[in-house]
Amino acid sequence: MLRNRYVRVVMLSRILQQLGIWIRNFAILLYVTDLTHNDSRYVSLISVVEYAPILVFSFIGGTFADRWRPKLTMVWCDLLSAISVGLVLAALSQSSWYVLLAGTFVSACISQFSQPSAMKLYKNHVPGEMLQSVMALSQSLVAVFMVLGPMAGAFIFQQYGIVTSLVITGILFGGSSLVLILLPKDLEQSSSGTVSNFKEEMKAGLRYMWSNRSLRVLSWTFAVVGLAAGLTQPLALFVVTEKLGLHKEFLQWPLMANGAAMLVGGGVVMTLTNKVRPQTLLAAGLVISALTTALIGASTIIAFSMMLMVINGLFYPCIQIGIQTLIIKNTEAAYIGRVGGAITPVFSGMMVMGMFVSGYFKETTSLLTVYMTSGILLLLGTIILIPLWHNRPEVSLEAGVR
Repeated sequence: MLRNRYVRVVMLSRILQQLGIWIRNFAILLYVTDLTHNDSRYVSLISVVEYAPILVFSFIGGTFADRWRPKLTMVWCDLLSAISVGLVLAALSQSSWYVLLAGTFVSACISQFSQPSAMKLYKNHVPGEMLQSVMALSQSLVAVFMVLGPMAGAFIFQQYGIVTSLVITGILFGGSSLVLILLPKDLEQSSSGTVSNFKEEMKAGLRYMWSNRSLRVLSWTFAVVGLAAGLTQPLALFVVTEKLGLHKEFLQWPLMANGAAMLVGGGVVMTLTNKVRPQTLLAAGLVISALTTALIGASTIIAFSMMLMVINGLFYPCIQIGIQTLIIKNTEAAYIGRVGGAITPVFSGMMVMGMFVSGYFKETTSLLTVYMTSGILLLLGTIILIPLWHNRPEVSLEAGVR
């Protein structure tokens, strides 16, 4: 898999990106909490700034990714992210800390153009039988930085401060842009039969997605999974304090255990890439996550709860890798950006909706009820997936591979 030049270069770029993002995000989080004396309103504003671009720009970025050359798009996106960090640094000494949020927002918007381009490169240049392994490797990178990212970000900020953290972030984004230059030159895109009007291309993408049964099923599955995740994500702290009777500082340990388990799970999936279909991976991940989620909401035993969080982390990559592999295998190369840009906000939007109502839901019912509801939603996602069990990919696995 790593013999493929596209996989090797994009993964190295992603390592630099992820490290830069975690250092920036944690530095901003700690800096803002210091300035605002742990005001939860401003902390939540940071999350809004990070998630809003996904909802607003994901489909637009995906449409442009289908029009533009992927290598050039990715190089410029990372370069612009580095420049935005430099502008934030220049303005920080003269302006309010709100400029940090503006810089984060701009960088998050830019990433909505870069990510679909990477998917397009995989579709065009990675053989179909390798796609699941590539998705597993991508998920493993995310898991690695879920464990190491907070540690690196907190250490650099606490030792050197916000300015050094942002300088390092800018260097990492710039380094990612330079790494991407190593990709082969973009293929010339045929203009025959393409729609030149941006609005029409967006409509064509939505029509394509709606006409593709597999993508419709995956969209509904993604929506249900997003809502389930959103319901429980803000309440992990209350599992620690209310169910386990521990101090809030203990939360870091189950989170790190969960992240480490995700890393192991992603590695296991890579070894199973030619033995297990993505539908099976996704269904297994949903069923196990449903059971562990419900049990986490009920458990009052520390060791049992930790074990459940580890199991949950082990199978979570099955969900992400299964969905991403199915999207690529069931989408033509010309529509990869738009399909990814349409499905991603479905997950993010439903997750934000779940996060918005989870606190009220808990206060009016109970923590157990919220976690049980999340588990039921995940089982519902498995049921929605049934039409895909006997489906073959709706496009050739080798379509577009160069």
